[in-house]
Amino acid sequence: MVWSEGLAPWAIFLLSAAVIVYAGTKLSRYGDQIANLTGLGGLWVGVVLMAAATSLPEIFTDVSAALMNAPDLAAGDLFGSNMANMLILGIIDLMHRQKRVWQQAGFEHALIAGLALFLTGFAAFFVLLGLDVKHGGIGLGSMLLLLRYLFGMRVVFRQETMKRRQREQELIVEGQTTAESKQPSKREALRRASVGFAVATLALLLAAPFLAGSASEIAEQSGVSSTFIGTSLVGITTSLPELVTAIAAVRLGAFDLAVGNLFGSNAFNMAAFFFVDIAYRSGPLFNAVSDAHAMTALWSILLMSVALMGIMYRVEKRYMLIEPDSFLIILGYCLGLWLLFQ
Repeated sequence: MVWSEGLAPWAIFLLSAAVIVYAGTKLSRYGDQIANLTGLGGLWVGVVLMAAATSLPEIFTDVSAALMNAPDLAAGDLFGSNMANMLILGIIDLMHRQKRVWQQAGFEHALIAGLALFLTGFAAFFVLLGLDVKHGGIGLGSMLLLLRYLFGMRVVFRQETMKRRQREQELIVEGQTTAESKQPSKREALRRASVGFAVATLALLLAAPFLAGSASEIAEQSGVSSTFIGTSLVGITTSLPELVTAIAAVRLGAFDLAVGNLFGSNAFNMAAFFFVDIAYRSGPLFNAVSDAHAMTALWSILLMSVALMGIMYRVEKRYMLIEPDSFLIILGYCLGLWLLFQ
């Protein structure tokens, strides 16, 4: 893919980013509708369906970057998106003034946060190891990340199933029933949401190669490394659907959906290394990326650790403009980018 000189790469980057943000937002909205119409729980929807939907820009962009032999751009986007998602968590907590967002999210999010922490640390280990083995076109590290992610989602599913059964039993005890007839209008709404979901996915698929190609050209023209461009510029851009979705969810009072989406996206991003590794044909992906990505991964672990403590820490009301944990996340994100740039 060849880009013209001057402002063309920036223009293409901004246009493709706008398409990805718009399509990603629509994708999240239709995904939320599908979840509501099928009766799935808020935490499960946020962690699995919404996380996968809003993380599609990362997957399409990074697969495109890998096909263009830009592994640092792909890895930087995935690790950078994890940092950006924690920044979003701090921002939505700041914006919601009534009560702390993290306080109103369920304790079950600690399980998702722990999975995201483990997967990110595991990915950082393979970046530093530099001895990944590729078998059948797939690196061992990326394969283990995907398998561990699937196992973690199985654990979350079992826990949510148990909670749903408990709620159903409580309703039976209270003399209430949850059965309802399948109305034609509900089936039609589900069909429209499914079609919208598919169209938004196609838009992301078409726009992602242009975002990756223009970002790579920007890195070459500016003299800034692809590692930093991927972590900062592309990482923030592909996390904009999470930002829009999280803000909308908080305004609706769907706090489990917002928090679950962000932690779930971080776990899903690490599993996405599997698809990027398949697209990268020059050897194991983790052997090709810069060791600087390990610092980004470890920094995102620090931010997620602060967020995890924020979930466990419960207060009745706010006493400051923002709570210390939100402040630390926002400040820590800015400091992390500065250190990476240095």
